Amino acid sequence: MSDKQIFAALEAVDHEVRLIVGEFFNTRFNIIKVERTPIEGFTGGVITDPEAVVKGIRTAAHDAAKMIGADIEKVIVAMPSFGMKRYSVKSTVPVTGIDGAVTVEDIREAVRKAQSINIGKDLALIQTVCVKYTVNGITSRRIPTGEKANALTVDIDLLCADRQLSFDIVTCVEQAGLQVIDIFPDVFAVAKEAALFEQAVDQNVIVLKMERSSTTLGLLSKGRLTTCIVEPQGVGTIGRAVQEKYGLNSDVCAELVKYSARLNEKVNSTNPVYIWADADGGTQKINEQQLCDCIRGNVEKWLNDIQKLCQPILQAGPTAVIITGEGGEMQGLKDLLQKKLGCEVRNYIPDTLGGRNAGLTACLGLFYAFKDKQPITGFTENSLDMDAFMDAVSYRGRETTGNPEDTITKKLKGILFDGKK
Repeated sequence: MSDKQIFAALEAVDHEVRLIVGEFFNTRFNIIKVERTPIEGFTGGVITDPEAVVKGIRTAAHDAAKMIGADIEKVIVAMPSFGMKRYSVKSTVPVTGIDGAVTVEDIREAVRKAQSINIGKDLALIQTVCVKYTVNGITSRRIPTGEKANALTVDIDLLCADRQLSFDIVTCVEQAGLQVIDIFPDVFAVAKEAALFEQAVDQNVIVLKMERSSTTLGLLSKGRLTTCIVEPQGVGTIGRAVQEKYGLNSDVCAELVKYSARLNEKVNSTNPVYIWADADGGTQKINEQQLCDCIRGNVEKWLNDIQKLCQPILQAGPTAVIITGEGGEMQGLKDLLQKKLGCEVRNYIPDTLGGRNAGLTACLGLFYAFKDKQPITGFTENSLDMDAFMDAVSYRGRETTGNPEDTITKKLKGILFDGKK
């Protein structure tokens, strides 16, 4: 069991709770279960109905536990980047080992020292990121354990989020009966899943995490997450035009926007993409051309607003733009945005088996963010009741039910010999 670690990652967004249970086995990551539970009461970066959010988290955890045969006890949580702010500090500590070699405890002491700075009353420190280490005048991103030195300097990013929202989300998770083992900003988790920090060393990378009611713009520069801005427009905002014109519910409109509208086509199909019965019992339908015509104004507004936010970054140097979240499922949006911005734009959809949906990007990234911190934190506890899980997946030691002679081989013999009689 030492090579197997099972964790659960949780993300609450404006319309659903996402829960993924996954395992690391010999450096390989596998998804065990994915749950997506609809919720209300979380919009605009404010939890307006805590009970609804708690119920959604509890339902997701219960449904996942029912399928895998073990209770989920601990989760890694993604924090929405509303009000996210970064403080960068250099923390220098003496090397205290007997032999003068750097140890993990020296790095932990540097982190503790950095966490003591004042970040104000409106922010909550949710994550510390060790960016670079300097030993004997040599700087590296590699953890310098074992190197002989008198002092260790660590460049640390303190990632902070809105204090009220942070405490509200953690409270909801705990009231659902789960323990929070770590927290990461959602855009940071996206960057981990898509390996964007490595891509952001020589260029700027803009992450557009597009959900139902908002789009989070995160800037990665010099291999670090620098800032986040939230634009109050998303997939659901674009689909609102369909809701108002045709009277469809918001979930259906969002699905139509994501999967039935090829936004980059000049001429769309006139074949129906959705058929429904109206209140009078009649049949209504909408084709792709009507759908695209209906949402075109909202799409153009989103493009223009994103362009205004990205313009200063584009002027600063080479830039790539990544669209993920629910918006990463939209067809043709990246082509329109690329034409508008004049730079590389691409969608990011995870390729992990069982998680190939852009909406799961941040949740999947939590696993890698947490795994990368383990050499420093030393946290090795699993998220599940492992005894129950191993009992559920193991057939050893179980009593055989039925007649032991009633085997497949005997049944086949009976069929063959009976046929000869």
